[in-house]
Amino acid sequence: MTAYAVAHMHQVTLGPQIVEYLQKIDATLEPFSGRYIVHGSEVEVVENTWPGHLVIIEFPDMQHARGWYQSPTYQEILPLRTENSQSDVVLVDGVQHPHKATDVLG
Repeated sequence: MTAYAVAHMHQVTLGPQIVEYLQKIDATLEPFSGRYIVHGSEVEVVENTWPGHLVIIEFPDMQHARGWYQSPTYQEILPLRTENSQSDVVLVDGVQHPHKATDVLG
């Protein structure tokens, strides 16, 4: 089942370390078949507020998502982001298709 890494980037200090992170992250995704679905696009807020940006990276499954996040190559660059931003990051499974809203009840 497809899995996703989702990051809500509340605040980013754009400087040399974030630039280095952005230059290096793509290479960390390739071995795990990760690909960007959303990356920093402007959001249209329709309820409440949404400070910051959204990043969604798709992986073939949760094993690939965890493997990427825990990989030595990603862990090496992770401080470049965490020391220069405030963000919430989660790994989450997608849904099997077809999926209905009521499927979560059973």
